[in-house]
Amino acid sequence: MATITKKELIDRIADLTSQRRVQVKKVVQQFLDLVVEELGKGNRLEFRDFGVFETKLRKARKAQNPKTLEPVAVPEKRTVKFKVGRLMKQRLAEISGAAIDDEAGDVAEMNDAEVEPAEVEEEDNAEETAS
Repeated sequence: MATITKKELIDRIADLTSQRRVQVKKVVQQFLDLVVEELGKGNRLEFRDFGVFETKLRKARKAQNPKTLEPVAVPEKRTVKFKVGRLMKQRLAEISGAAIDDEAGDVAEMNDAEVEPAEVEEEDNAEETAS
């Protein structure tokens, strides 16, 4: 698994769109700045089928230093949560071939709706033959 940098993404977008790298960099940076600004205001960012960014406040808690075993007060803090969108889950599953952690169950519903009835019968017959 490779790490893709912002620079590499900007280069790819510039090549794909035949735009100047400087212009693409400016647009990408403005987009990222606006994402940070909106999350800083406590707003939720929803990109349909891609996912949702939102901030969550983690409550203050007591923890323990593992070396000294002394209790440590951990203050509350704001974190960013990302929930993967439905089509992104499906696309990642197609690309990687790995199972999807689908808590909502919406990917299975979507896949069921796309399967043709003849395909379902063929799958059922194949399962019966294998038994």
